[in-house]
Amino acid sequence: MRKPQFYSVFLFLFFAHTCFSQSTNPLIAENFKEQKIWVDSIYENMTLQEKVGQLFMVDVFSNQTGKNIEKVRDLIKDYHIGGIIFSKGGPQRQAKLNNEFQALSKMPLLIGMDAEWGLAMRLDSTFALPWNMTLGAVQDLKLIEEAGAAISRNSKRLGVHINFAPVVDINTNPLNPIIGNRSFGEEKINVALKSVSFMRGMHKEGILSSAKHFPGHGDTKKDSHKTLPTISFSKSRLDSIELYPFKKLIEEGVSSIMVAHLNVPGLETQETIPSSLSKAIVNDLLKKELKFNGLIFTDALNMKGASNYKNPGEIDLAAFMAGNDILLISEDVPKAVDKVMEAYNDGTISEARMAHSVRKILFAKYKAGLNNYKPVDTTNLVSELNTVEDLALYDKLIENAITIIKNDVGNLPIKELDTKKIAYVSLGDDDGAPFYHHLSKYGQIDRVRATRLDELLEKLKNYNQVIIGYHKSNASPWARYAFSAEELNWIHEIARNNTTILDVFARPYALMDLNSSSNIEGILMSYQNSEAAQRKSAEIIFGALGAKGRLPVSISEAFPAGTGYYTKSVNRLSYGYPEAVGMNSYKLQKIDSLINLAISEEMTPGLQLIVARKGKVIFERNAGYHTYEKTIKVTDSSVYDLASLTKILASLPLIMELEEKGELKFNSKLGDLMPFFKGSNKANIKLQDMLMHYAKLKPWIPFYISTIDKDTKGRSVKYYRDEPMDIYNTKIADKMFIRDDLRDSIMGVIRDSKLEPKLVYKYSDLPFYIMKYFIEDHYNSSLSYLVKEHFYDALGANTITYLPLATINENRIVPTEYDKLWRKQEVLGYVHDQGAAMQGGIGGHAGLFSNATDVAKIMQMYLNGGNYGGKQYFEQETLDKFNTCYYCKEDVRRGVGFDKPQLGKAGPTCGCVSLSSFGHTGFTGTLAWADPDKEIVYVFLSNRTYPDVNNRKLIREDIREKIQQIIYESIED
Repeated sequence: MRKPQFYSVFLFLFFAHTCFSQSTNPLIAENFKEQKIWVDSIYENMTLQEKVGQLFMVDVFSNQTGKNIEKVRDLIKDYHIGGIIFSKGGPQRQAKLNNEFQALSKMPLLIGMDAEWGLAMRLDSTFALPWNMTLGAVQDLKLIEEAGAAISRNSKRLGVHINFAPVVDINTNPLNPIIGNRSFGEEKINVALKSVSFMRGMHKEGILSSAKHFPGHGDTKKDSHKTLPTISFSKSRLDSIELYPFKKLIEEGVSSIMVAHLNVPGLETQETIPSSLSKAIVNDLLKKELKFNGLIFTDALNMKGASNYKNPGEIDLAAFMAGNDILLISEDVPKAVDKVMEAYNDGTISEARMAHSVRKILFAKYKAGLNNYKPVDTTNLVSELNTVEDLALYDKLIENAITIIKNDVGNLPIKELDTKKIAYVSLGDDDGAPFYHHLSKYGQIDRVRATRLDELLEKLKNYNQVIIGYHKSNASPWARYAFSAEELNWIHEIARNNTTILDVFARPYALMDLNSSSNIEGILMSYQNSEAAQRKSAEIIFGALGAKGRLPVSISEAFPAGTGYYTKSVNRLSYGYPEAVGMNSYKLQKIDSLINLAISEEMTPGLQLIVARKGKVIFERNAGYHTYEKTIKVTDSSVYDLASLTKILASLPLIMELEEKGELKFNSKLGDLMPFFKGSNKANIKLQDMLMHYAKLKPWIPFYISTIDKDTKGRSVKYYRDEPMDIYNTKIADKMFIRDDLRDSIMGVIRDSKLEPKLVYKYSDLPFYIMKYFIEDHYNSSLSYLVKEHFYDALGANTITYLPLATINENRIVPTEYDKLWRKQEVLGYVHDQGAAMQGGIGGHAGLFSNATDVAKIMQMYLNGGNYGGKQYFEQETLDKFNTCYYCKEDVRRGVGFDKPQLGKAGPTCGCVSLSSFGHTGFTGTLAWADPDKEIVYVFLSNRTYPDVNNRKLIREDIREKIQQIIYESIED
């Protein structure tokens, strides 16, 4: 029998006061008066069926068939359901359905989604951030807040109002089949801090939050989707552990809480009642004891943990009577609506009880902006749900999560690359190619494979450092993660015989089976096998980034929750997105149009380009082909003739090293440095002036001309042979050997050459011819060997080299010219510059080959004040001395060896760089430039001279300079 109407009105007023007049209520908007007016006007004009309909949120798969969609249309029209929870499908399809459903509904629908780690949890073509377990390792709470905000921005863009997140379950059971990676970890404080931060980010973007799964689903061995799991702890234990993060979120204003389907005897004495249907848990504990007055959702009522309990309709009524506000994914909405209306009509449900939930729902809809509903704009939807800002945030989260849990004798990060021979071994069943590729950016890393353990161990005898990558599927947080017995044995044996680093790209619990951890010197937990995780792990291993993460769960007594060794960056280049260093990706993309122009207009067959800022490579392109025949694509391992970049990448570092040691001085005279020049017109030239191209030296001497037969215009037999013999051992090209004594003749020609009549700035190769001989005589060793031993090996610059054919596969080397005048053949792997070729390919001014990556390492070392990889090559003071324009007033823009920005209109740069910047350009179409003020390194490599050295289109169009202009226009900090 129904209670008197005045009693219902009294209860309604009571609930309205307690739920909606408190400033702590999470559903109250800032403009409460307007909100209340809106809610009142809606509620007062609703029929009973419309009120009851608001209690239901039904699931929709945007990839479903028309029959299923039609069913939802009917529920909207006939039963006035209050909300939709979208599940699997795609963003465009969902947006269209969303707009259609909203147009059908008399009252705007509350749209929800499970987007715990992003819309990609449910939708294709959308973005995913790391899983909660990964975020649990991150120590910077601001980053967690950014994660919540980023997911919410995307959700809001798609018309979603409530994200059923964060998951606040404390995962104390490693065997939990359904939570696991969805949890922030096993420590209540860590879980609470991460959950609150994540929620704050959500709220900043105007998305309603939902803490789940109340009262705590972390310590279970069963999946509530399939059965009813039991949480067997006492109420005091539950209160101190499982409920702790819920209480903190309630204090911080969580919008809603989702109640799980669990058997919790410590809170509900009736064994057959799941927590979602328990008045003791929902009403007495959550609402009264914990004083939560936000929305309360059931977990999905079609889950076996709940649906096994009562028949469709009956379970919905029981859930509502227990104190839930929204009945999620009812198995049968029409039956459920009938049951609830029947209970209302017979007085089982009072008007006050109905008003309590329905008005809460309306208050939530207003707060979500449904008082001013707008359809989802599908224009550019997919691109706006996959932004570079999201990618940059993913990178930042991953690099802050990766955890070093073991680091015996400080093996990490790997330093002293000149003493290391490193092998990479891949285990697991997922792709580890990005990891290997990125490891290889830091040095020579060999991928070692074998089908048998004994075969593998035999191969690994040649290495003094082994990196094992354990790669498991990144498809979902529930993917298999355990080592096989064979893999455990292989790891044990490898570690027993080699210095070993193990990197685990799976959930932390994988290591629980690894009993041989004591044999392994270094262990990293990378949590996921995404490409970003593989990249960032490689960077941490080599010290491009420091490790910052801490284990969110315990693995063993040796590795409890909280384990994590912090390491510092050793100033190697890392990789990331422009936004991470205050630059704009969209503006930088203008570079691509210039690259396409350069290639399509045959300014060069292909090119490599790298831009780094603040020690991070943020733009990298490998475009076109080695030649116009388009048989070999340019990749990041393609090797170019650097031409005059050799001056600042080979000769100059050795000169700076000698100057810093006091074995050279700027005012040293050439006659004193090299007795060979005593008595010549060059005896009094100072080192500084010579290296600044301010010493009257000839700009260029065509040494090879004298070796050409004047009559035949071909090679003179006096100087050349087709095969090596006697004194003809200096190889110029295939089947082309020149007399060895011509190297000394070159120096004689330089000594006897006339000086220019007037002292003005004039660029000349001759200073670096001269200094090559000085350096080699000083050390009694080859320039090629010296620069490798002193710099390249330790830098991990294993691609940069003289005489590349000796160590690099020919298919990686880009040809520079088809020489019709002298060599009569394609020049591939041999230095393009004739003078350097006559010196056996090893010149002080030319002869180096490299990819852009290794050039960038050296330029970054300069930018770091002489430091790279934890080694100090020069002092900052030394670099400053060589990077000073001493004769700017005389219109000499150069530093000592380094080129500098132009003083007038014409020059090597865009004119937009700082005066402290420095670098060099090369004849073959190369450029390397560093700017200390803006912390930018820019490297451009091409073979614009192929097939014809007279092709000056790249230079005429200022392609390198225009690209540099775009780089500087992209700075936004």
